[in-house]
Amino acid sequence: MPEHEADATHSTPAREVGEFLRRRREQVAQRWADEPLFRTVFTVSRDEAVDAGRTIVDALAQVADAQRIEDPDAAGFTGVREQLARMGAARSRAGLSTTQVSSELAALLPPVENLLVADLEHEDPERRRECATALSVLMGTLRLVTMQTALSENQALIDRQRLQLLEVATPVIKLWDGIVAVPLIGTLDSARSQVVMETLLDAVVDQHARFAILDITGVPTVDSLVAQHLMKTVAAARLMGAECVVSGIRPAIAQTIVHLGLDLGTVKTRASLADALGYCLNELGANIVNAPAEGAVRR
Repeated sequence: MPEHEADATHSTPAREVGEFLRRRREQVAQRWADEPLFRTVFTVSRDEAVDAGRTIVDALAQVADAQRIEDPDAAGFTGVREQLARMGAARSRAGLSTTQVSSELAALLPPVENLLVADLEHEDPERRRECATALSVLMGTLRLVTMQTALSENQALIDRQRLQLLEVATPVIKLWDGIVAVPLIGTLDSARSQVVMETLLDAVVDQHARFAILDITGVPTVDSLVAQHLMKTVAAARLMGAECVVSGIRPAIAQTIVHLGLDLGTVKTRASLADALGYCLNELGANIVNAPAEGAVRR
């Protein structure tokens, strides 16, 4: 049997699709550059969209050669994951839903499929069908990879923004030389409690604080885990050389702490932030003098 016939006999539809993609690389990239997904993401120039298309075609050809057209973890996708994530995330930020982004990705198949059918015009109909099926599976995997990567990028962005919001919602205020305070408002969970600890300890170091006030007046409830985090924060501040004062413990929270059996005997507590500040100032040796009432005669 001639060598080229033997090669054709052993060539799988996936590998034939890979050869087609390399052969028609430029035409595919040019057609993709006019599709909404590329046209709206790569707005600087059309050449930029074409370059991106070439890179993705090369990746698809590599995956097809390895006959892993159904595997989103195929090595060929590694080099384009970041680019695919940027494309998917850009369309999501533009207001498109996941379904709409997926539809734009699906629209990349017909231009390639038309080229494939034209290329295999003289092939056996069954062979054309097999290759078209392999191409469809490969493009479906590309959609899956793009959506997975874009969703992962979006989730990472959400996690970063959530952390930033936690930090913004946990401000450290310098009340006096050597005194810092963290006024807590809203629900405390484990993640926010961890941010409170880290933020407070950083402030103790930066401000050379001798006293740190944790004011929980605005905290509606405290569970056992959060209470333990607060205790750890107090202990950590003490290790950093600062005395931690907890203020604003409301009756409901006090009852919860008692029912949980937590020992606050070693923790300084005050009814309000003003009382806690007064205690800290007194410990620093500052004299607090009440202003005389209006109209009173100073002696």
